[in-house]
Amino acid sequence: MKDEQLNDAFVVTLSCPDTQGIVHAVAGALLVAGCNITDSQQYGSPATGTFFMRVEVTTTATQSELRAALQPVADAFGMQWSLNPAGRKVRTLVLASTSAHCLNDLLFQQRSGTLPIDIPAIVSNHKDLAGLAEFYGIPFHHIPVTADTKVQAEDRLRAIMAEHNIELTVLARYMQILSDELCTDLTGKAINIHHSFLPSFKGAKPYHQAHTRGVKLIGATAHYVTAALDEGPIIEQEVIRVDHSRTAQQLVQMGRDVEGRTLVQAVQWHAEHRVLLDGNRTVVFN
Repeated sequence: MKDEQLNDAFVVTLSCPDTQGIVHAVAGALLVAGCNITDSQQYGSPATGTFFMRVEVTTTATQSELRAALQPVADAFGMQWSLNPAGRKVRTLVLASTSAHCLNDLLFQQRSGTLPIDIPAIVSNHKDLAGLAEFYGIPFHHIPVTADTKVQAEDRLRAIMAEHNIELTVLARYMQILSDELCTDLTGKAINIHHSFLPSFKGAKPYHQAHTRGVKLIGATAHYVTAALDEGPIIEQEVIRVDHSRTAQQLVQMGRDVEGRTLVQAVQWHAEHRVLLDGNRTVVFN
C-alpha cells in the first residue's frame, strides 16, 4: 500500500489548547518511533490560547507506524494534526480568468521545481489562457459562468476536483465569486490573491484608481478563501513604494509582479505545511 512505503522525511503539524508538556510528549513519541527531529518550531497564541507546532523528522518508520505512535498523544491533548511526507507534491487546481501573470508564475515555479505542487488541471471561465496551459502541457477546462449557470459551473468544478484528488485550489486572478457553500467546503484549502493596501479602490481598474489618488504604496495579499469576500486569513503580503512619476500602466505592471510573487510564496508555504489556522489569522512557520 502507498501508505506503507518508506519515506525518510516527514512533517508533523498540530494545534491544540495550550498547556504544559506538549513538546515533551510529541518529542517522546517521535523518539520511541525511531525519529530524528531535524527542525521544530512552535508558538503559543496568547489571543486564542492555542498551541501550534511544526516538526520535521527523518526516520525509517512507515507513515502508519508514525501515526500509531502519535495518535495517543493527539488524543491526550485534543490535537488537530497532520502527518505528511516531506516534499510530497500537493495536488493543486488553478483557477484563472484572463490575466496570465499569476498563472504563469505558478506554472513556471512548479516546472522549475521551486513549488512542491502538481497541477493536473487548469480551469477558466474564459478561453484566453488555453495557449499558456497548452505550452506547459496541462489540461485546460473552459467553464463559463453566468448568473444562470453558476450552480452547474460549480458542479463541474467539484467533479474536476474529485477526479484529480485535488488538495489545494488556487485562485490566480480568477474573477468569479465562489458560492458560500463551496467556500465552506474549501476552508483552509483554497488560496486567493488580490491587490492590497488599496482598500478603497474596489471594482474595475484598481491600479488606475490608485494612480488617480496618488498612492505611495501598492501591494498584494494572499489569503485563504472564505465566504466573506477578500477577508480570509492572510498568509502573505508584500508592498512596494511608488511615487508621482509612475504612470497608471507602470503601476499595473509593478502590481502584477508583486501579485505573482506573493501568491507563489503563499502556495509554497501551504504546500510545505507551514501555515496553520488560528481563527481568522494564520500562524506561518518559515
